[in-house]
Amino acid sequence: MKREIDYRWRLAELMAARGMHNSTDLSPLLKERGIELSASQVYRLVTQRPERVSLMMIAALCDIFSCGPEDLVTVTATDAKVRKVASDANVVDLNKTIRPKRARVIRDDG
Repeated sequence: MKREIDYRWRLAELMAARGMHNSTDLSPLLKERGIELSASQVYRLVTQRPERVSLMMIAALCDIFSCGPEDLVTVTATDAKVRKVASDANVVDLNKTIRPKRARVIRDDG
């Protein structure tokens, strides 16, 4: 059985819980820990769900917010739903069974 894995990036929630409502509040704290990012990179880190994050970044964020990685990233895994496939028994071949009747156009000159 296939599994669907998803995650939720909770950095914005952790910031809000600590009273940090702007992404610019995070930049100096990251610099103190040796991570230098541009303002746009910090903004994307806070507002978007990152696909790749270095372990140093996760360690720095966990240190800033005094939390563990499980507080920063919430992982969910569920069984994938099985897709139903159409069977041949219910398929009607329209080319052979239902053919439209040819239209006959009659002129009305009168």
